[in-house]
Amino acid sequence: MNKILVTFATRAGSTYEVAARVAEVLRAGGATVEVKPVAAVHEVKDYDAVVVGSAIRMGHWLPEAVGFVKTNRETLSRIPTAYFLVSGLLRNDTPETRHQVLAFLDPVRALHEPVSIGLFAGKLDYSTMDGLDRSIAESVSSAGGDWRNWKAIDEWAHNLQSVLAHA
Repeated sequence: MNKILVTFATRAGSTYEVAARVAEVLRAGGATVEVKPVAAVHEVKDYDAVVVGSAIRMGHWLPEAVGFVKTNRETLSRIPTAYFLVSGLLRNDTPETRHQVLAFLDPVRALHEPVSIGLFAGKLDYSTMDGLDRSIAESVSSAGGDWRNWKAIDEWAHNLQSVLAHA
């Protein structure tokens, strides 16, 4: 695995921070890694592997992340691809919650099945949110906080290096 793209869709920056951490771990393993928002990626054919991450909003990957997979489905089918999601629901990390959150990926998995999936809790910081997202979060009475488990993110990214290399 020489060149890996870690691309992401985010609304308030938490998913970008997870993507940057995944890239950092992959680089530490010897890979050349680029981190870009999905909207800034125009071609994936020059990469040996792709990692796509998205925040969850109202039970779905963000539309631009789904669009990225749709647009690049043919190329992604020829190279190892992993997905991750960041969801506040995982602050209550139980088998039931993981099962529920995993189902959020069903539409994108129908487009292309990844070689690995990372499910991570997110961060809710009202100061970084636009009005609509703030309203949505407030309507479900979500208290702010940072529930990301960096050790779990690091472990997934570390294992991902081997998975991508052998897929």
